[in-house]
Amino acid sequence: MQKDPLDILKQFWGHDTFRGSQENIISAVLDEKDVLALLPTGGGKSLCFQLPTLLKNGMCIVVSPLIALIHNQVEGLKRKDIKAIALTGGITQEEVINLLDNCLYGNYKFLYLSPERLKQEMVLKKIAEMNVNLIAIDEAHCISQWGHDFRPAYLECDKLRAILPETPVIALTATATVQVSKDIIDSLKFIDPLIVKDSFARNNIAFQIIRAEDKRYRLKRLCAVTTKSVIVYARTRRLTVEVAQFLRANNFKADFFHGGLDRGQKKKKLDNWLENKVQIMVATNAFGMGIDKADVSLVIHYQIPDCLENYFQEAGRAGRDGEPANAILLTNKSDEALVSSQFLSVLPDTPFLKMVYNKLNNYFQISYGELVNKPFQFSLYAFCDTYKLNTLITYNALRILDQNSVISLSESFSKKSEAKFICSKDVLFEYLEKNIDTANIIQTLIRTYGGLFDFETKINTHLLSKKTNRPEVFIIKVLEQLQKDGLIEYKAQDNDLELNFLVPREDDITINAFIKNVEELHKTKSEKLDSMLAYVLNETACRNRMLLSYFGEEKKEDCGKCDICTAGEKVESSSEINQRIIVLLKESNKTSRTLIETLGLKSATVIESIQYLLEDGLIKINSKNEYELISVN
Repeated sequence: MQKDPLDILKQFWGHDTFRGSQENIISAVLDEKDVLALLPTGGGKSLCFQLPTLLKNGMCIVVSPLIALIHNQVEGLKRKDIKAIALTGGITQEEVINLLDNCLYGNYKFLYLSPERLKQEMVLKKIAEMNVNLIAIDEAHCISQWGHDFRPAYLECDKLRAILPETPVIALTATATVQVSKDIIDSLKFIDPLIVKDSFARNNIAFQIIRAEDKRYRLKRLCAVTTKSVIVYARTRRLTVEVAQFLRANNFKADFFHGGLDRGQKKKKLDNWLENKVQIMVATNAFGMGIDKADVSLVIHYQIPDCLENYFQEAGRAGRDGEPANAILLTNKSDEALVSSQFLSVLPDTPFLKMVYNKLNNYFQISYGELVNKPFQFSLYAFCDTYKLNTLITYNALRILDQNSVISLSESFSKKSEAKFICSKDVLFEYLEKNIDTANIIQTLIRTYGGLFDFETKINTHLLSKKTNRPEVFIIKVLEQLQKDGLIEYKAQDNDLELNFLVPREDDITINAFIKNVEELHKTKSEKLDSMLAYVLNETACRNRMLLSYFGEEKKEDCGKCDICTAGEKVESSSEINQRIIVLLKESNKTSRTLIETLGLKSATVIESIQYLLEDGLIKINSKNEYELISVN
């Protein structure tokens, strides 16, 4: 006799009731219907495929885009004593076979894998032999080229439907427009699916745009009045380091996180944040997906994201505990003027794409009509130097060729060497005087890359070779010697990549086959950026309603919390509010929430006054996260 879903919910998750449309989705899955589940960030998507799997014989195949997300869910299942396996990168073929055999004979309930694994015939063959009761496609917007995070390998997901035609499929995402939803349904060949869309509204989050010329000062003030966890999103790895260092210098418990860290570093940083040893995490968008930390009360975007999908998903990591939270985007006129060129100027147009493909064939001396079935070692920097090409635009052109199966690139493509001086400048100058033969190399290194004394910096040894007119092998030897002498930390990476040609050379004919899709994709990116900028520059419409409208959800009432909704309110003078707070704190210590409720003012207004009082040394935060007056002797 099949157990009741509520019994399983209570047994493994400790809840007595379902949230939103979870029960409806689970019932459809148990009835073996295909399902497209559009649930908000923090809406409990994983439970929608994990729970019904436990109620049925067999196992669930879960396709997920990020290793961190996979490990997070697998570890969560293991803590519930549910058998789950993660088929991720960095394991040998023999280990892969052993893990898949465990799925066949070890009574496992879940097999998590990245979409790239579906390109391996051996993996598909093993899955076809398994008793699979459900296929779950997590972060399903990645399957759509019109989505914000298109991942070509997700197109392999339809192979699961081909080898398991009777098995129902559930696709889940928190950020799908109407067009993306349709693409998901078509790509996965859904049959009469149940389409469920819960409201994306996050009524406890106040969405705000704050314009500030000195963004670091504003960031410091925002963090000063926040006692719970904070995420600050920055666009580049280097900026995450710089901002985290700035916050630490101002006595905040802050750290940085980005995709360039190794697995051990990521785990340590994440654990410190989850355990509240670190309050503020400054991160690229590599951080957050699949990480369920309920007490994030503030998410700050230090730069403008490239689309509303990314912004909304990242902002939605605030307030998962249901408590009031803030999602703030810091910007200024300089940011707004640069954002279009930063995102769109690096997209290769049709003539550039054709030119790169032509030169790539010439570079390897491949003749028209020829297909060479062997891998080539390829240095992006040497290639760009030979033809005087912009490295970033060329990189994006090669990615497009890879996405459209013209070529295949190795995953180590974008890796670069890193260096950081760990000695003082005085020690370095003394070293230069004693090692005159390497002085030019070291001086060129310092002139080319700022911040080498402050943080690990990506360096291009090919570029240094060109600037100093010395062989690249000599540059590397100098860096290695500096490391041996204790002057720098140096991490060498092989900048070469392995490239395979997948189709015969036909020049323009090859590119013409998919160029219309590429142009449409570029147009979509441009439109998404326009929507993002319209949101930032908006001065009249409720931000919450504007975000929901973008995702096809209409809301009649304004939120009453965002900067637009509160802009027209009559507010007392700052000095009056400051005095009222002091009077209240004379009565007793109070949290910011109590002050906001007692004063009857908007949170942003009260927080502004609290900031001033903290900076003037009139109040402080005690061990109970309450504000109290500082006694003056």
